[in-house]
Amino acid sequence: MSDAAPTQPADTRFAARLKGRGAATNDVGRFEPYARVAEPDGWDRDEDLPPLRTHVSVEVPRKVITRNTSPDIGFDRSINPYRGCEHGCVYCFARPSHAYLGLSAGLDFETRLIARPAAPERLAKELSSPRYRVAPLAIGTNTDPYQPIERDRQIMRRCLEVLSEFRHPVTVTTKGTLIERDADILGEMGQAGLARVGISITTLDPVLARRLEPRVPSPVRRLKAIETLARAGCPVRVMVAPVIPGLTDHEVETILSAARDAGAQSAGWVMLRLPLEVSALFVDWMRRHYPDRTGKVMSKLREMHGGREYSSDWHKRMRGEGVYADLIARRFDLACERLGLAEKLPPLRHDLFHVPPRKGDQLSLF
Repeated sequence: MSDAAPTQPADTRFAARLKGRGAATNDVGRFEPYARVAEPDGWDRDEDLPPLRTHVSVEVPRKVITRNTSPDIGFDRSINPYRGCEHGCVYCFARPSHAYLGLSAGLDFETRLIARPAAPERLAKELSSPRYRVAPLAIGTNTDPYQPIERDRQIMRRCLEVLSEFRHPVTVTTKGTLIERDADILGEMGQAGLARVGISITTLDPVLARRLEPRVPSPVRRLKAIETLARAGCPVRVMVAPVIPGLTDHEVETILSAARDAGAQSAGWVMLRLPLEVSALFVDWMRRHYPDRTGKVMSKLREMHGGREYSSDWHKRMRGEGVYADLIARRFDLACERLGLAEKLPPLRHDLFHVPPRKGDQLSLF
């Protein structure tokens, strides 16, 4: 049997291979014309099957700044040092993006990663263009820049070094506590009004967190990361995301309180989103881990999306609508007001941006 991830790991021989992974299936992407089915050939014994390994490929990007015109998000440009994410969060709305690479939104998304080591140099070149106009750059909006492979590859840190050199405003969103390594850069930029960080916490229950987000640092460690960054001088926003109805919704207030105590200055939230392939992956996960709650969770989601499990309508896709969505929003707002998290952080500065001189450039006399 090959080391390819199983499409439908129906028998127990695959259980050990899935340890530390969020998805349990690897159905082909939605653009692929044929399905793949893994079948034992009779030569391998159960003990011969190793856990699924993480494979990393390298991509040389022609450009790294991605533009968007979405009216319901607060940025118009972003970069992604990596494609795919080893954190393995089963609910991740970015999973369907792997289909554009001919890969699965399931186990491929967690095990077949793309690194972009040339991203910092490409970023510097794009920022140096005379046509470039500065605005906050978002990192971590698709896949996590502080996933485990960043420890060795340090692509994210080198991107931050470029942004610091250019005095360019940046926002970072992550679940990874490796961000503490870069507190020196983010702290200095934060104090200058050039950076802020969002730390995502889904639940404070360590058992649930390990099942939902198998390779993400524990909730306690993420609270410690908030404390570290706040102490360094970087404003931190806690993201209660996603809120999962019937599973984590009761924790909204306790997460906000714990984050405030750790040093968070503001907060945001997002309801569980299940676009495209993510819906089937999440339902499969629920049936394996919380079968008694599956009906309730999915019923609430359909209630918030007009009878569908997900709706991509602008201004509705991240919060849903209806009585339950309004209730979560009201609870969140009241808790933020009580905890002092309701104030919006000041806008990041644009006026400090400059293109640093490069070797061979003619220096200014002034």
